[in-house]
Amino acid sequence: MSSAAASSSPAAGSEGSGGAVEGREIAYVSYGGEHHLPLVMSLVDEELSEPYSIFTYRYFVYLWPQLTFLAFDARDGKCVGTVVCKMGEHRGAFRGYIAMLVVLKPYRGRGIATELVTRSIRVMMESGCEEVTLEAEVTNKGALALYGRLGFIRAKRLYRDDQKMDSPYL
Repeated sequence: MSSAAASSSPAAGSEGSGGAVEGREIAYVSYGGEHHLPLVMSLVDEELSEPYSIFTYRYFVYLWPQLTFLAFDARDGKCVGTVVCKMGEHRGAFRGYIAMLVVLKPYRGRGIATELVTRSIRVMMESGCEEVTLEAEVTNKGALALYGRLGFIRAKRLYRDDQKMDSPYL
């Protein structure tokens, strides 16, 4: 795994549509309550390598619901992406953290992840965050490229269970 930390500036709105996926419009919505939780869990469980318990999801979405966004294929209503974040004091700074980001494979490469991350960063910065951090596996080249394009830089490499981790930091 890799850890990434970065400061970033906001770039997109909080609700609405944007980003065509092979001719399909994507609708972005803020976390709307318990009915969205199974959608977030399903996407993350399906696509990310690290398993999370229901308590982890609830920790994020109940304390920081304004930092969770979902992307839906506007044509069929399918949830195709999500970002889950938090913010708080850390070592004397008010810091945001991108905990989970998922876009289904058929929808990747079309700006959906960029839009989701940008929306969450905007809310974090408007809330007073001085920096935003994240972790990404060193083998996840797509995620590392995405975060690099968004201005994140590698800060450190973390080690866990004999696996190497990198940390972008801005």
